[in-house]
Amino acid sequence: MSTGRGRRLAFDDPAATWTRDPVGISHHDSRMTVEAAEASDWWRDTAYGFRHDNGHALLLPWEADTAVEVAVDLTGFTEEFDQAGLFIVVNDSTWVKAGVEFADGHPQLGAVVTNGSSDWSTGRWEDAASAVVRIRASRFADAIVIRARLESDTDWRLVRVARFPHADARIGPMVCAPSRPGLRATFTDWRVTAPDAALHD
Repeated sequence: MSTGRGRRLAFDDPAATWTRDPVGISHHDSRMTVEAAEASDWWRDTAYGFRHDNGHALLLPWEADTAVEVAVDLTGFTEEFDQAGLFIVVNDSTWVKAGVEFADGHPQLGAVVTNGSSDWSTGRWEDAASAVVRIRASRFADAIVIRARLESDTDWRLVRVARFPHADARIGPMVCAPSRPGLRATFTDWRVTAPDAALHD
């Protein structure tokens, strides 16, 4: 993996666009706090039989041969399906969301990969409760590699390797509140870094 800090991106970059405007946005000391709308989410078909495509993500084009990271404070994530992290989109039926989602009474680290229909891989991550976490997506050959760590830690954990043969995509911080109003997420960092040099160090 790359250990360089890379180039920080601005949350108020005029080139960055929202998939859906949040209820509220505030900027302070290079941070961005976003309030999500109730019933915001992304999912296509599998198991649940519904489609949701109204989550909040702030996106820029994903440059070739790079990784993108976001850091988000999960304080206040306590209700079913509260979630935040990274969103990567090619089109309406081809996208990935990765991060931490509060589900079944616990913070869960995982990813939803959608190619026509969605799948969800997830597992408990108790240490993420009320913590700042960093989510990273790296282009690697014909795949993307998703990793995560606590902001207070240096060890990345591998979340997902997913096939991703697409040259053009957009990527950035995302937050969704499928089950309630009033969820606020504070993003503390958004940056471009060098991509992973290997799947395993």
